[in-house]
Amino acid sequence: MAALARPILLLLLIGGSLSSLEQRGCKRWHLGKQLGLVCCDECHLGNRLVSDCGAKPQDLCTPCESRTYTQNPKSYRCSRCTQCEGAQVQVKGCTTTTDTKCGCKEGLVCGNGQCSFCVKKCSKGEEPNDKRSCTTCPNGTFNDQIHQKCKPWSIKCPNPGQFIVAYGNAFTDIRCSNVSHSRQEPPESHRKDFAWLLVLTVFPSVCLIVLTVSLIKAAYYLKRKKKTEYKINPVPTETSDDPKTLIAMECSFHEAQEEQGSSSTSLASKDSRDQLVV
Repeated sequence: MAALARPILLLLLIGGSLSSLEQRGCKRWHLGKQLGLVCCDECHLGNRLVSDCGAKPQDLCTPCESRTYTQNPKSYRCSRCTQCEGAQVQVKGCTTTTDTKCGCKEGLVCGNGQCSFCVKKCSKGEEPNDKRSCTTCPNGTFNDQIHQKCKPWSIKCPNPGQFIVAYGNAFTDIRCSNVSHSRQEPPESHRKDFAWLLVLTVFPSVCLIVLTVSLIKAAYYLKRKKKTEYKINPVPTETSDDPKTLIAMECSFHEAQEEQGSSSTSLASKDSRDQLVV
């Protein structure tokens, strides 16, 4: 008889509280060890546990108080709703089942999933850092999204028959092109590299040529100057012991004496004529 009375009692309890079970109280329960008691396994959403077991399921759980919430079906306490402060703005109010949803003011973004703090919104070509600010993407990485981490450049083109025509930058990845198109227009980076290579190659060569020409001109003018000085002030030649040279010198000496003798004879003849005239 007692065994039949127990299920009947439970049916009466359930029938009397069907309207309230949808909003408050215990959602799932089981019969307790003592006659007439039920034990709660799970509270309704937004309800906190008051007692594990009791006479009525609706008395085992109670809704959270104002400005509190819970998401744990067997929690004895409700959590206080978050207050949006400082740079935060309220996006959605708190309920008994969900916390307040906060956002950030213009130009800022949430610093974590719970948006417990705000950080500066990073533009393309930047990434957020630990100081709640932004840093330019390091060389070899890029970011083409708002407030995202920088990603490394691709190391090859995605499609066959293509090759890299321009390296990436802080804002974009590498640029690829088909072979036929790339032959018409060389990569911009290659053009810059070629220009620098041309400058570094041609400039030293030009300087070397100018220096060589200057040295040749200097040597030519120096040699010409020495020849001019030699003609103005000839260097006396040394006496040679060569027999031919000595004979030539002796002939020159005799010729000089003969010229001197003839000059003396002429003078004597002139003096004689002068005496006769007198």
